[in-house]
Amino acid sequence: MPTTNKQTLSWDSLWTNVHLATLADGDSYGEIPDAAIAVRDGRIAWLGPRAELPAGHDSKVEYDGAGCWLTPGLVDCHTHIVYAGNRSAEFEARLNGASYEDIARSGGGIMSTVRATRAATEQALYDASVPRVRALLAEGVTTLEIKSGYGLDFATEAKMLRVARRIGVDLPVHVSTTFLGAHALPPEYADAPERYLDSVCDQMLPALAAEGLVDAVDAFCEKIGFSAAQTERVFQAAQRHGLPVKLHAEQLSDQGGAALTARYRGLSADHLEYLSQSGIDAMAEAGTVAVLLPGAFYFLRETMLPPLAALRTARVPIALSTDCNPGTSPMTSLLLVMNMACTLFRMTPLEALAGVTNNAAAALGLQHEIGSLAVGKRADFALWAIDRPGDLAYGIGGNPCRWVVNAGRRRGRDAIAADRQSGA
Repeated sequence: MPTTNKQTLSWDSLWTNVHLATLADGDSYGEIPDAAIAVRDGRIAWLGPRAELPAGHDSKVEYDGAGCWLTPGLVDCHTHIVYAGNRSAEFEARLNGASYEDIARSGGGIMSTVRATRAATEQALYDASVPRVRALLAEGVTTLEIKSGYGLDFATEAKMLRVARRIGVDLPVHVSTTFLGAHALPPEYADAPERYLDSVCDQMLPALAAEGLVDAVDAFCEKIGFSAAQTERVFQAAQRHGLPVKLHAEQLSDQGGAALTARYRGLSADHLEYLSQSGIDAMAEAGTVAVLLPGAFYFLRETMLPPLAALRTARVPIALSTDCNPGTSPMTSLLLVMNMACTLFRMTPLEALAGVTNNAAAALGLQHEIGSLAVGKRADFALWAIDRPGDLAYGIGGNPCRWVVNAGRRRGRDAIAADRQSGA
């Protein structure tokens, strides 16, 4: 049955001749063929079969969806998309036999990007980041998480987060920001990790939070990053400021990071190739989302698969993301992520689409606002020239997105990619 906003049948826009994949039920696409969807004040006001449109409805503008499929706007819930520099030389080094850890310990890896990002002006950093963001938007992305973590000092971390906020103002995308000060140990603190964490927890985070630049807090819990005990210090600091946590966990080894995140009721634990059953059980109990990142898995030629079957059995929500970053996942296509998740991780197309919509929204704590099509939610959706929803995970290299709607405002994919006017 259609759902009706009881307050009014006067709408700002109405889309008809569309097939809906509402993703309202995690066990199905939530298909409504030959449907309509109405928008008022940037939110969904009505949706259902077109034949059941209520009598007496009135819309300022009506769009013909030309038989396209309409899904929730896609959500890229784990990115490092604001950065400067290039690490193609490290890619070549890995192909010549160097490991990710070898490169990191020799001063490359994250620190290479830190040096470039520290040196970049705020405007240069913005200019370098915008094309990457536009590539995502042209594929139906309407919400984007952006992490800091390539500054490792207050000035650069603040610069990155200001750029992230500006992207959310200038471009048609909702941006959720994450402070990742505990990403790596900067050279000026090479022999003093606890003193660096003092800076992260007692200086950077309070100041950045006071400026309104932080929506969540993250860390890299790994042998080449920070221990579980050190990560807990960061989580405690986030807790003091009322900020939710998430974690780069169990990517290269099992450090117990997922269970730690669950203990703090974290939004998500991400990567998870080396996730244990105890970590899975803790995440299931806490409602922590598992964010899988097939781009990094592919790019690093990882052989340990995330424990997908065990995550399914435990009913842990599984999200997907690009992990867009210069060193281990230089990709700006959630559609390719969906295909990789199906081919590399053996996820189903339904799981993949849920992973970039409602589960990705949950990984940002935004599941009540976005991620599925339902009355009252923000009118973020994308129209696709496809025969069935599963086609989104099927193709490689194509882009069937025709229109993107952000808070009720229609934007053609080509306009998103090309238009450089602020707020357009």
